[in-house]
Amino acid sequence: MHPKQNKHLVLGITGGIAAYKAAELVRLLVKANVDVQVVMTSAACQFITPVTMQALSGKPVFIDMWDSSISNGMPHIELSRQADAILVAPASADFIAKLVHGHADDLLSTLCLARGSDTKPCPLLVAPAMNKQMWENPATQRNMTQLKTDGISVLGPDSGEQACGEIGLGRMLEPEDLLALVLASFETKILLGKKVMVTAGATLEMIDPVRAITNLSSGKMGYAIAQAAVAMGAEVTLVSGATALKPPFGVTVISATSAEAMYQSVMQRVGEQDIFIGVAAVSDYRPDHINPNKIKKSESSLTLELKPGKDILAEVASLPNAPFCVGFAAETENLLEFAEQKRIRKKLPLIAANLVSDAMTGEDNSVTLLDKNGAHPLARAPKKEVAKQLLQHIVKML
Repeated sequence: MHPKQNKHLVLGITGGIAAYKAAELVRLLVKANVDVQVVMTSAACQFITPVTMQALSGKPVFIDMWDSSISNGMPHIELSRQADAILVAPASADFIAKLVHGHADDLLSTLCLARGSDTKPCPLLVAPAMNKQMWENPATQRNMTQLKTDGISVLGPDSGEQACGEIGLGRMLEPEDLLALVLASFETKILLGKKVMVTAGATLEMIDPVRAITNLSSGKMGYAIAQAAVAMGAEVTLVSGATALKPPFGVTVISATSAEAMYQSVMQRVGEQDIFIGVAAVSDYRPDHINPNKIKKSESSLTLELKPGKDILAEVASLPNAPFCVGFAAETENLLEFAEQKRIRKKLPLIAANLVSDAMTGEDNSVTLLDKNGAHPLARAPKKEVAKQLLQHIVKML
């Protein structure tokens, strides 16, 4: 479950094949506790039905400029005044042209033009979706430049295979990416201008070409922190070990599956960072020798010689101009005692302590933050919420 957002979004759907993705987007938004009011153009109704969108949003869908169900007869005013943001997804080339030139010949275009009030601004977000040639057309590119100049947020487009068979820019972003960007638009940009590096996931220390020493870290906590940091305005670099997770949208991801590779990736870039958060479960030991060929099974016992690996977090914290360093301590016993010892030993201003049983692989986490002022327990919550609270604590300390 997501924390209660108490946010109201108008989702505008225009005519394009990507309208089918809007159904999944509404489902995800509602699941994230966002109140969604769908407004469709008549062209959108050729691709997906209002009945579908009403069933998913739990609200009547508005299409007609002259809808009498709005008491004052002005749906273009009332709907935008209730909204915290308007997202048009998909936004066709034709609708983008309307926005640029201030046309208001249907409910959605009029609503976008009349959005917000003096006391409550209403941001407009646009997710373009069109054929590759339409996207590359100079007229469309001029319109996109003007949208950005007018302060409208442009989300995408993505590159890939299109319904027409072309391959290139023009695809609408996937619903999961749009969800993250919508939720990010509601966040206060407390990390704007900051560069944040996060390590996440498990490392693999190879024994031979097919076997490795690893751990059960899913990477979910680190990925949640990276996503939350982007939403709060930071420029984020995620150095990722082994994980099955999809990279967060808007994050620079560097793959580093071994402890040594992660060390090299971090040290090459950490000098530019303001904040470093070491969440990755980096292997403490690695095989002294990696067999070039697969070790064949036999009846004899097998002995592995292990040697200590580099302590990435401690080395970063000891740099002359070190960024603000945050560590994670996953323990099976004596949680706060062991975590505080680790914080002092590595000279960290802040460490997040959690029990292995609470943290590994699950969607939720129970974390206690430890700094020079003592322990700050956070209520058990989804990892995305824990990530937000951790970053808010960091900003207070900074």
